[in-house]
Amino acid sequence: MVKVIISGGGIGGLTAALCCLHQGHRVTSLEQAAELGEIGAGLQLSPNAMKVFEALGLDQQLAKVGFQPEGIELRMGVSGLKLIHAPLGETAFRRWRAPYLHIHRADLVDVLATALNERAPGTIKLNSEVKDYQQDSTGVTAQLANGQQVKGDALIGADGLHSPLRAQMLGPDAPTFTGNVAWRAVVPVERLGGDTPNPVAGAWLGRGKHAVTYLLRGGQLANFVGVVERDDWTGESWTEAGSRADAMADFEGWDRVITRLISEADTLYRWALYDRAPLSTWTDGRVALLGDAAHPMLPFMAQGAAMAIEDAWALSVCLSQDLTVPEALNAYQRIRYSRATNVQAGSRANAKTFHQRTGFGRLKTYGPIWLAGRVAPVIGLMRQDAVYGYDIIQETKRALGRK
Repeated sequence: MVKVIISGGGIGGLTAALCCLHQGHRVTSLEQAAELGEIGAGLQLSPNAMKVFEALGLDQQLAKVGFQPEGIELRMGVSGLKLIHAPLGETAFRRWRAPYLHIHRADLVDVLATALNERAPGTIKLNSEVKDYQQDSTGVTAQLANGQQVKGDALIGADGLHSPLRAQMLGPDAPTFTGNVAWRAVVPVERLGGDTPNPVAGAWLGRGKHAVTYLLRGGQLANFVGVVERDDWTGESWTEAGSRADAMADFEGWDRVITRLISEADTLYRWALYDRAPLSTWTDGRVALLGDAAHPMLPFMAQGAAMAIEDAWALSVCLSQDLTVPEALNAYQRIRYSRATNVQAGSRANAKTFHQRTGFGRLKTYGPIWLAGRVAPVIGLMRQDAVYGYDIIQETKRALGRK
């Protein structure tokens, strides 16, 4: 049994805590906020992430508070022309051996925190911001901003995009502005009438911009994400609101599904998208990084949360092996590094796919997709096999030589 300290009470940190408990470890989860929560936003739990929650016995609870889309759709943003519709639902389950869900971030955090409190009451410590760490051959100490110290065998930095633990381990990062700004909003479906998005994972493509739409909470809410190429907004905070007028201007002339979402949103958040090169290492002795702290990625594959969830499982299993803690954390990095780095690269490449500006580029990129949609829509699913079909549980066993 390893005494694991986890810095961060978000999706990655809570999942890591649950996975470590599942493997029989002792866990202390440190969260800087006074209460757990997420801003009003949705995310996609693709089958590769859901396999972990099935192993933790949480898949049915997540299905109750989430939404299972009927398919994946690509459309042109201005005309609404449907390029392709590939089925999900039971098709996704048969193909990738797990369901595909859309879920509100706050609902996911609630399910994870409730499960953690039920399985190990007192695990989560709020108002506990980890500033730095010290370690020696006997253990690691997390130094909190309030002056307290927490001692353990391993410290996991699930502390997000601006990770203090990563900064201590590797120095300040040097992100590169991508020239893209993202909008995000959640709108009650009852406000949208006939302009409600279809019950699918929908991507809308345009010149220098794209949008994503899907439903949450059993279809009661519609989630909107819009990404626009512009350089007049450089704040990276998820909680900074932008103006409705700016959002409407960014998507002027687009299909009514998109403009209605913008016009009916109570609050529109926007943040600048920065790219970060893969880190040279995720570990320092008894300390390891996880999720956005280890491999922050652009949102163009909707895999940020899924990668953190995969990390959490692999990390917990590695700590259960007959290895020293530093050896276990190095094994975790070996299992996860290529996978996460490849998804980072794929997310970066998708921005170009979604934002074709020239007529030739649009025809070359979207023409084959449109043709596949008429002839063999399953091709739209085949493109996702490497990501959605990945099984971190089996891959971890294989990498560690376990049956």
